[in-house]
Amino acid sequence: MPHRGYESTDGTDDGELTVPMAWLYAEYIADELLRTGDLMPPASFEFRAGRDALALTVFLSDTDGELSGIRVISQLENWASLTAYDQPWQDWVHARMAELTAEAAECGVSSPDLALASEAWRWLQETELLAPDLDAVPGGGALIGEDDGPKVWTPAWRLGLPLGHLAIHLF
Repeated sequence: MPHRGYESTDGTDDGELTVPMAWLYAEYIADELLRTGDLMPPASFEFRAGRDALALTVFLSDTDGELSGIRVISQLENWASLTAYDQPWQDWVHARMAELTAEAAECGVSSPDLALASEAWRWLQETELLAPDLDAVPGGGALIGEDDGPKVWTPAWRLGLPLGHLAIHLF
């Protein structure tokens, strides 16, 4: 039984290079959403964090293996729901990655899409970015600029996820 990303682009599995089209398409969608939102400079680490978090959301939410035929507009509400502040996004990512890894192991094949998604998830977890402390109340509640308030080192996914969520709403 063929599974997403486990066969070459021409439908055969004869040892040829397999192109990770599902991941590349998810990354393209995420990149376009973030560029349209114009939230961060595309060369910044913050942009990469948003792109990777959003690409993971797009890739992992494709439970039917039909990412290349996806209609972005019809999926925006689903992606917004998955990336919402009150959702356990990181737990969902862990569960979906484990599910896809088990599926690949069961088939006895490797997936370049899953490998790229795993690399993005590893980067999002292990990379820390200096960001405003959104939990702090600076100056006893006095309004000050973002650059003046306290900053904390935070995993890249914690910064990228709200950027991705906001980009969805700005699309």
